[in-house]
Amino acid sequence: MTRIKICGIRDKTHALAAVQAGADFIGLVFAPSQRQVSPALAREIASAVKKSSDATKVVGVFVNAPSSQVNELADFCALDWVQLSGDESWEYCRKVVRPVIKAIRIDRQSPEELNADLSSGSRLLPAQGFITLLDSRVEGKYGGTGESFNWNLVQKVAKGFPVIIAGGLDPKNVTRLIKRVAPWGVDVSSGVETGGVKDTSKIEAFIGAVRKADERR
Repeated sequence: MTRIKICGIRDKTHALAAVQAGADFIGLVFAPSQRQVSPALAREIASAVKKSSDATKVVGVFVNAPSSQVNELADFCALDWVQLSGDESWEYCRKVVRPVIKAIRIDRQSPEELNADLSSGSRLLPAQGFITLLDSRVEGKYGGTGESFNWNLVQKVAKGFPVIIAGGLDPKNVTRLIKRVAPWGVDVSSGVETGGVKDTSKIEAFIGAVRKADERR
């Protein structure tokens, strides 16, 4: 079954809508962004999710923050996972107490280079375990761009490692991605928004499309 992460949640209403629709993860952005939430709000949202479901996990998204700050906020907000979406090294990941989702932005890497990079991560983080999120590289931005990359580059990597595919996904194209790549998970943010705000109907449509694609596999 393909895991689903709805990222960039900014209020309890949409968080609970994602839970109700069957999301496996919701993402709360702590890095400077139009989707950034305060620690207090993140804690409130995380608490609401945990009261509603044991299945949906809460992910905090950070970019180039000190590891001490990441661990402190993870404790304060009771995060289940930490996503590192900046330029953090695999060695940095070892300083994070929570399980890690490490973002890698796809540019001109070959499948062999990607495989070598993820192999390094799996060797350095055996105790914590890790998942890799593959997203589009856009100069000056660390995710949430709504732009896709060439999925053919990651087909082989997805067979050997647990990867989440992000970047430009929406209810209409996620079926093609799952059929072509069969990733461990998918991540969406702008693809389930209307006018920059999360749209419950699009969240439901996205999750429904993923589940239908899983049934066909």
